Amino acid sequence: MKKTASILTFAFAFELTHSEIASAHEKWFQEGQPTNWAQVYEPDRLVAIGAVIAVTLAAAVAWRLRGRRDLLPGPEAFGAAPAGRSRFYAWVPAILALHVAVPLLTYGLEGKFFSPNNELPGSTIYALGLLQASAALSLFYGGMTRVGAAILAAVWLRGVFLFGWEAMFENAHYLGFALFFFLAGRGPYSIDRLLFPKLEPSNQLKSWALPVFRVCIGIALITVAFTEKLANPSLALSFLKQYPLNFTSALGIPMSDELFALCAGSVELLVGLFILLGLFPRTIIVIAWLPFNLTLTIFDWIELVGHLPFYGALAVLLIWTPSDEDRRLWLQGLNE
Repeated sequence: MKKTASILTFAFAFELTHSEIASAHEKWFQEGQPTNWAQVYEPDRLVAIGAVIAVTLAAAVAWRLRGRRDLLPGPEAFGAAPAGRSRFYAWVPAILALHVAVPLLTYGLEGKFFSPNNELPGSTIYALGLLQASAALSLFYGGMTRVGAAILAAVWLRGVFLFGWEAMFENAHYLGFALFFFLAGRGPYSIDRLLFPKLEPSNQLKSWALPVFRVCIGIALITVAFTEKLANPSLALSFLKQYPLNFTSALGIPMSDELFALCAGSVELLVGLFILLGLFPRTIIVIAWLPFNLTLTIFDWIELVGHLPFYGALAVLLIWTPSDEDRRLWLQGLNE
């Protein structure tokens, strides 16, 4: 067990900065066996998960000791004035709306449900496809935004009965977008601000929008870490067989596909936990940025469209911090 732990510790640290499949959604490109949660209890996986939990707990202590200050500087260190940051937050709902509307509209028209691997069955292709497209347009233009957000949340819940909780937790980021827009509205650059100002949410609701959003993004990443890797190694291995992304032998530090997939899942779990708990958000997002982008040239438009919501979410969370000043600037920006 000591030898296994040592190997996993080294491999985990190596993958933290080099993994190419940490954020590639295997289910989008490869059919595999159903998730087998019993496999999580295998020794190597327990060691890997334990290591991730230990790192997360240590980070939580460090986060408190540092007074919730990130390791990487924020925009204010580069000369951003409070007024500029406030104006940025005014644009955040529009930025996020663009990033979520494109995949929603695409999947709605293609008869898919939130992701390429969820094919809508029978007549649901019409109703749920139309609802996804309607929510996309509502959020994109900022017209009746909170109604569109409620539709998106209802569609997500309907998906539980069609595809099960596992598939919906893999797409928990869409629920996060729905809750974000219901709590925050669409901001100053929207049809709502011009024509339906009485539909604006209260400041109390707006202050919860980004924390709730962050939690849902974390849940989606944690779920995929298990359902595509840690609790579904057969899927990860068949994916690596079809798409040989295990590059470690080229670097002179060869890993088996099993170890490579285990480390990739551990990295994804770590990123998800850090985002969920709000620990060193800038640092972990910068670490996650590379694996989120490395496979774009391999999986092209499918991955680009599918990952657009994550790109928008990570970009916003890279700037926003759970500080009193950012909360004030957030509300100031939304109320411009």
